[in-house]
Amino acid sequence: MEKIPLTRAGFAKIDAELKHLKTVERPAIIAAISEARAHGDLSENAEYHSAKEKQSFIEGRIKELEGVIGLADVIDTSKMSGSIKFGATVKLVDEDTDEEKTYQIVGEYEADIEAGRLNIKSPLARSLIGKDEGDSVEVRTPGGEKSYEILSVSYS
Repeated sequence: MEKIPLTRAGFAKIDAELKHLKTVERPAIIAAISEARAHGDLSENAEYHSAKEKQSFIEGRIKELEGVIGLADVIDTSKMSGSIKFGATVKLVDEDTDEEKTYQIVGEYEADIEAGRLNIKSPLARSLIGKDEGDSVEVRTPGGEKSYEILSVSYS
């Protein structure tokens, strides 16, 4: 199996979600199933079927997160420097609109474009890897060609 790259913060977030599911959500859904079962006939018991569906989702998510943690390759970005690589926080300016954006390049399980965390497999991240401050990059996106200038690169 292929290792899954994660930052320390990403690993901590996944680990916290797993602990929450195991210690809070799982016991709560077991109690809800027991309560629904006590209401009698299970064939027409909507609460029971809803609780079982939620239990299935929770158990699936627990298995998924355990798999991610088992394959995690936690990368300490605070010890990195130099050209852009996994974990870099990159400040860019769109050369057409002069709009500035800041992204951290992370693995797919941490990616959240709204929060500025860019999947390392995305076209923009792939074009940034290996580049340095001051470089320009051309990115072919679904919306067409985009040009960015790299304003700064940092690791935290």
